[in-house]
Amino acid sequence: MPSNESKQHSSLAFQGEPLTIPLAHLPLSAIRYGHDDKPIILACHGWLDNLQSFVPLAEAFLQSELALHFQLITFDWPGHGLSAHRQGCYPLHWVDYLYDLDAVVNYFIPDPNQKIILLGHSLGGIVASAYNASFPERVAQLILIEALSPLFEDANLNSARLKRCFKQHRGLFNKPESNKPRGYASVDVVVKARQQLTGMDEKWCRLISSRNLVFIDGLYYWRSDPRLKLDSAYRMTFAQVDALMNQSETQTLLVLGHAGFKQLKLAKQQASIWFKRLQLAEIDGDHHLHMSNAGELINLIRAFILK
Repeated sequence: MPSNESKQHSSLAFQGEPLTIPLAHLPLSAIRYGHDDKPIILACHGWLDNLQSFVPLAEAFLQSELALHFQLITFDWPGHGLSAHRQGCYPLHWVDYLYDLDAVVNYFIPDPNQKIILLGHSLGGIVASAYNASFPERVAQLILIEALSPLFEDANLNSARLKRCFKQHRGLFNKPESNKPRGYASVDVVVKARQQLTGMDEKWCRLISSRNLVFIDGLYYWRSDPRLKLDSAYRMTFAQVDALMNQSETQTLLVLGHAGFKQLKLAKQQASIWFKRLQLAEIDGDHHLHMSNAGELINLIRAFILK
């Protein structure tokens, strides 16, 4: 049960403050929950989601003891939600997001001797884990939700991936007429399509989709960067990922869903090798358990951070 003090703080101060993060290479849209003089928990969302995916967790955060000690900042990755798209027509790569995260961390905490708590779901967790591996001196604690490490594949697949990536991008940018954005008469149509694709509950699909849409001349259009749905040009091999992730000393909480991605459950042993101070938990929920089971998740996070 939240204390009376935490309820009072929630009702008076923690309503969510829209922010713009003016990075040197592009601006990002963000929301702060809590007082700006508190230590930061920085939440990084997943692929094709946006910061709205953290609304259930933010609501649970505001009613928890954590809200007395920390602020929660959520942001839209480039090409997602209300954030700007990356310039040009180049393929996207996960390292782009690593650079974004480094810029965001240094924007909020420019002192290189200070640390931040990173929380990431799916793509956001992949990027957060790689950032921790590269800059452990900047990460106080790491919370991974249905995520572990950068994706990897056999080096023999490099050529096929490059060909597939370039062909997809030629198709997107060299045939503009055939790739005109499709408009939708209602949000319901979009929500139903995302629900069929992901299997998520309708209310969560609606919550995320509402921030990824723009209304123009009576129709709804996706505002997301279309390159997000195309293959990247390159993936590291397991040997490269293993060398990057080698034996982190950061206190790390890895949370998996009972109905989450099976490959993550199979990687538990590898996780214990990469993270020497690992706490592993499995709770009810699917890949988006931070939406469907935010209450249990925030209790895990509270116990982990405040222990």
